[in-house]
Parts: sequence; structure tokens; C-alpha cells
Amino acid sequence: MASSKPRLRFAPSPTGFLHIGSLRAALFGYLLSKNLGADFALRIEDTDQKREVAGATDSLVTILKKVGIEFSEGPHIGGAYGPYIQSQRQDIYHGYSDQLLQSGQAYRCFCTEDRLTAMREEQEARHEAPRYDKRCRDLSQEEVNEKIKAGGKCVIRQKMPLDGLVKVYDELRGEIVFNAHDLDDQVLIKSNGIPTYQFANVVDDHVMEITHVTRGDEWLGSFPKNILLYQDFGWTPPKFIHMPLILNKVGGGKLSKRKGDVFVEDYLNKGYLVEALINFCVLLGWHPKSDKEVWSMSELENEFSIDGMGASPAIFDTEKLDYYNSYYLRQKSVAELTALCLPYLETAGCDINDPRIPSFIALAQDRLKTLGDIVEATAFLFALPEYDQELLCWKTLTKEAAQENLARLKPELEKVGASDWNKDTLTEKILGWIKDSGGKNGDYLWPMRVALTGLKNSPGPFEVAAALGREEAFRRLEIAL
Repeated sequence: MASSKPRLRFAPSPTGFLHIGSLRAALFGYLLSKNLGADFALRIEDTDQKREVAGATDSLVTILKKVGIEFSEGPHIGGAYGPYIQSQRQDIYHGYSDQLLQSGQAYRCFCTEDRLTAMREEQEARHEAPRYDKRCRDLSQEEVNEKIKAGGKCVIRQKMPLDGLVKVYDELRGEIVFNAHDLDDQVLIKSNGIPTYQFANVVDDHVMEITHVTRGDEWLGSFPKNILLYQDFGWTPPKFIHMPLILNKVGGGKLSKRKGDVFVEDYLNKGYLVEALINFCVLLGWHPKSDKEVWSMSELENEFSIDGMGASPAIFDTEKLDYYNSYYLRQKSVAELTALCLPYLETAGCDINDPRIPSFIALAQDRLKTLGDIVEATAFLFALPEYDQELLCWKTLTKEAAQENLARLKPELEKVGASDWNKDTLTEKILGWIKDSGGKNGDYLWPMRVALTGLKNSPGPFEVAAALGREEAFRRLEIAL
């Protein structure tokens, strides 16, 4: 079944929501597959069944499709290399673990959890790195058979070389050298017969003919063990691309859900757009040749390549994400943005049948960082907040003078009929009147704006008056007076 095409895969665990780092991994894999003309498979790695969440695979497929990442094969569409869920591939793993046992590259370990815990505590007391002490490594076949006959439970461990160097190659970092003495005899098959992630991952990548593996650089420590498995089997390993860590901007630690939202669904629910998340995530480790900052998915499919990827940690800067989201929100038509904002307004109890809502949203559009911001940004339009009358005064303007100016302004506003009640007409008429009367703009426009909004900071008075409509604008002026 040898494939003539390059092959990549995205292999998440079905443990709930999609981590932002997993989105970055899926995105990089997808874009590299486009660059290489490769197949891109989805494989579900559910060997850690304690962490599995019911329905997670379906929700994972849904969210990845929503962000524009498509697969050529996987559990949801099938393919020639299935099954694509590890729990359905147990016979494959057992066949290969038996092969390692027979060749002497692996061994059965009967040590109990109590013994392993005591062993690690003693090592830590001696300030040694905790690792298996290889007690079962040289058991004879007779001893193994006796323990199995007596009902002893065992795991299967990988037999690491006792000395020498293990050289591995990463496409971003070049050659990396590890001391074999520092490598632990890792477990390949657990006592319940389920393979570990490390073993199933290597077997699946080989059997599925994966040519390029993209994964986070937290797996660099396992890299030599993986390569030794390939060597034990006599297989040619794929090209490995270890993507850089994503660090928190504050504190510099690894991105963690303990320090804030890390799930894609969280950001979508808050009102971040797919376009912004894609644009933001792709720059967490990829460096385009140009200074261009805004990238559509179609542009990325043409431009992304391994050459632009770096190995240095990437900083998760939410201010940068806000920048992208604000940009994409400004590109939306008022009709598009209104449709996106309505669910947030409805949840907040706003009357979504109010015909002025598109005007409200247009007024707030340039000030939004997320869709969720629309509630606070338009709250004063749905209901005038209570405000201190002192707020109506501009600089040295007294309350009496502010009241007088509003009283003089009102009849000028009344001259603008309902059919001409828009920002441009209001601006032209009122500014012209203030100029002709020898007044100062601030002395009239500040109290007008506060009367309409009840806020110290808000959009301009003519934009607000137009959005509120003639009737509501006059109602608020009367309240101020």
C-alpha cells in the first residue's frame, strides 16, 4: 500500500475541548500538507482512556471544520489506512510488541507500583533522576514464564542501550545528540494491554506511512526513544518537525489553562473570529518572508513552508490577538456584523427586534475587540445610564451655561426633519449654526453628547443622534435639560 505522496497527520487525544496549541499543530500540519501536496490524516490517539471525554471526537471534527482545517482521511470519513482510532488498532500494537520481545529489543517487567514508587523515592532522596532500575531487564525466559504462570502482571518495556550516543535529526534544529545512559527503559505496553502513547504513535506513523511528523517541542525528550524504536524495527523514520513552545506573555511559563483560557471554544464563545485565531496562531512559530501581518487561509495555503518555521518559543500575546480580531471585525459589513452580534445582545436581554440595532452596531464597530464587547459598547443606546449633571459641563462651563446652550441648541436640531436625520446633515447644520453664532464647538457639542449618552467617553454626538433616531434623541435632551 506504499503511497507515492507525502503524508502528514494530526493526532489529538479526545480529552475535551481543542487546546490553542493543538489548533496551532493542526494548522501547521494542514498548511504543510498544502505546501508539500500531501495527504493529511486525522488520527485519534485514545490510549489514555482515563482522560477520554465522551463525544470529544465529534466535537473536535466540528471545530476543526469550523476553522477551515479539512482532512483527506480520518475516523469521520474513512480512508485506506484505517482504523483511525487507536483503541481499534490493538491487534496491530500487540503484533509489533511481540516482535520486539522475540528480537530481544523489549522485555517484560513485573515490578509492582508499590515497588516502583519506593524506588523513585529512594532515587530522589539520593538526588538522582528517577528512572527504572532495570531489575527485570535480564530475567530468563524460564523466570518470565514462572511469573506469568503465577498470575504476575507485567508491562513491556523498551530496552535502551546502556551507553553510547543517540543522534536524532529535527528539521528545525538539525542534529541533536543524547547520552544513551540518560534514557529510561520506557513502557511500551501497559499491564492492561493498552499501548502507551509513545509506542502506538511510532507504530501508527510507520503503518500509516507518515512522512512528516509535526508535534510540540515538549516531545524532544522522547525523540531518541522514538528513533531507537524505528531502528529496532529496521524502519526509516519520518521527518520530524518539533514546533516551538507557546509561552504566556506574563511570567513566560508554558501556556496553561491555570493561567487563562487556552481552549479554542473559549475564544469563539467570547467573540473571537475564526479568521483572527488562524492569523494569530500561524505566527506562533512561523515567520513569513515579508512584513505582511494579515493573512487569509487561502494566502497561507500558498505561502506557508518549513523554511519559515522557527525553533524559538512563541509568546501568546492576547493584545496581538485582539488586534487581529479588531481588524477582521472592521472588515465585516454592517449586515454581517449584526448577524454575528445578535446572539450576544439577545443573551444580555436586549430587544433584538429593535430596528435601530444595525445603526447601533455600526456605531460600535470600530471600538470592538470581540463580538462579546457589543453588549457593553451599545448598552447606553438601549437605555440611557444615570449620570451626574456635572458631567454636562465642558471645562469651565457652568451648569447654568450648559443648560442654556442645550436650550439654544434644541430648536436648531428641531429644524432637521426625520428624513434628513443623519450624521452628515446634523454635522453640517449644527456646526454651521455654532460658527455663525460665534460659539465654541465644545460648549455645545459636549453637553449634547453627554445628554445623548450619559458617558464621559463615547462616540460623537452626531453619530449617536443618528443611531438613536430623532424621537429618542429629543427625549434624552429633555432629560438633560
